[in-house]
Order: sequence, then C-alpha cells, then structure tokens
Amino acid sequence: MLVLAVSPDAQAQSFCASDGQPRQVALMERFINADCGDCWSDPATPVPGKNAVALDWVIPGNQGDDAPLSAVATRDALSRLEALKKSVPVKTTTARHAIKGIQGARLRVAHGLPVSGYLGASIELRPISSAARQPLTAWLALVETLPVGLEGSPVERNLVRNVLMRTWDGRKQLSKDEQNRLFESRSMNIAPAASPDRLRVIGWVEDAQGRVLLAAQSRCAVP
Repeated sequence: MLVLAVSPDAQAQSFCASDGQPRQVALMERFINADCGDCWSDPATPVPGKNAVALDWVIPGNQGDDAPLSAVATRDALSRLEALKKSVPVKTTTARHAIKGIQGARLRVAHGLPVSGYLGASIELRPISSAARQPLTAWLALVETLPVGLEGSPVERNLVRNVLMRTWDGRKQLSKDEQNRLFESRSMNIAPAASPDRLRVIGWVEDAQGRVLLAAQSRCAVP
C-alpha cells in the first residue's frame, strides 16, 4: 500500500505564486486506478516536455480501501475524468492538452502557508481582454510534488490532493471592485498524509469546449 512519508521539517516559505515562472505550453494529466499497484512505478510513465506541467490523479478503485494506492486516491479524479468525457481506466490513461493562450491576458496562481490543516489558495485571470470575454472554467489543484524515486516512481509527480473548480463568465460587466479580473480564493483542506513542504498549486482555464487556454504553477520563494 502506498503511504507517503511526511518530512520532519517543513521548509520555510515566504511567498508562493506563479510570478516569474515560464509560460506553460502544455498540460499533461496522468490518471492511475488505485487498484493498479504496479502503475505508480511503471517505467513507461509519460513525461512532460519543456515548459509543460503534469498532474497525477489517483482514481478510487473497485477494491476500495484495500486497493494498493487507496491512501492517495481522490474522488476529484472521477469528477475530472467526467469533465474530460473519459471512462475510468483499468490501469492508467493520460490526457494531453496543448495550451492555446488568451491574447492580452495572464493566469496567476498563489497560496499561503498551511494553517490548521488548510491552505489558502487563489487563481486569477487578468486583465479581461477581448479574447477572455467568453465562458470559462477555472481549475485549481492543490498538489504534493513528489521527487523521482519516491515509492519507486520513475518520474517526478504532482499528486492531486484537492481541487477547486469555478465557472467564470468573461462576458459579464465587471464592477469597479473586480478590477478588471476574474478571481477566486479558497481555503483548501490538506490531506492528513500530505507533507506541507511539498504542497503547491497548479491552475488552468478552459473554454466552453474544454480546451485549455492558460495554465500556471506556483513556486515558493525562500527568505
């Protein structure tokens, strides 16, 4: 059974955001069925290219709590598969998205420090350029970044621990207080087994057809 170790000392962090990070050109989503104990260490696991980001979703399996990867499975993975119109795989499946871009707009994600089992996180699209004036869906994933070799993984993984999904309508008239932006912030629950020093956020925005338009990932600046 996969049980991820918690680091004894969380790294000091002062600022965690996507500011200054390269623009992402692709998003890869790797899905593993929790029933497949060998899939985590599969040497054929796909690897993202340069300036591409990967997410790792573990889907609850038919074996329930007895599944080898049940400790890190989340029902959010089922919701994401449904959004992608994909069925639950017996072992694994991968979704690849080329990022289309929104002319004149940027996506920013950020998070604070863990407090009492929660992490405050946000996703923001600004300015609302003419190309952004359309129905959009924003996704913000709280991930635990796990190094190569952990539990036998052949790749670095961004294990999805929690997800926020919000529908935005870029066509609406913005109030003065909205400052020409689309913004959402939430306190996201941290999974008990997650290591706080490995947490960060990855966000992306899709159009009404499910095409990924922008993506961003946070990095932490250390004092």
